Amino acid sequence: MKYFFAPGCALAIYKPHIIDRIFQFLTQRLNHVEILQTCCKHTPLIPKGVKVINICPGCDRRFRENYENPSCISLWELLLEDGTFPFPDYKSQKMTIIDACPTRDQDRIHQSIRSLAQKMNITIIEPLRTKRTSTCCGDSLYGKVPTSQVINQMEKKAAEMPPHDIIVYCVSCCKSMFIGGKQPRYIVDLLFNEETIPATTHPDAWHNELDVFIDSH
Repeated sequence: MKYFFAPGCALAIYKPHIIDRIFQFLTQRLNHVEILQTCCKHTPLIPKGVKVINICPGCDRRFRENYENPSCISLWELLLEDGTFPFPDYKSQKMTIIDACPTRDQDRIHQSIRSLAQKMNITIIEPLRTKRTSTCCGDSLYGKVPTSQVINQMEKKAAEMPPHDIIVYCVSCCKSMFIGGKQPRYIVDLLFNEETIPATTHPDAWHNELDVFIDSH
């Protein structure tokens, strides 16, 4: 089978060097893997029979709902199926988790993220609202309400999370939790034993970065 690896625009902005590390791992485990650089919002040309490996929850939803040809699988599911990834050991550190809006109805994603945490010896403390009942981090409101209200929702969401580091699997959720005063731990950073550094955080600046990148891809 042929695969397209879709790293997503947010990760490409956040830490492009990790894309190279993931791609290197994939090429060692799978035959015929190419990086898909066209943004999923721009109708990438995906031949029939190609499976898309995605990271971004938004990409996951768009590839499932908007395109006829490709089947898709998250990197998280693939890592669990492969069984050879060198997971770091976080020595039972307690972390909570925020589930991303685009995959709120995807039990496979919820379970995969938690299984990866278990592989990394992380103790998960579930928030009150989790998985299918999780609430938005605030970022999906951007452009629909004034930015001040977006930030207010981010702070509100962060306040309802348990007082632990927060595992996130959406880069925008990282920004939201940081704005809300919590410590986000991006799942890709955890897998490669790197620190999560939110960098651009203000919603206006972050969405401008995203828009520029998306328009060019």
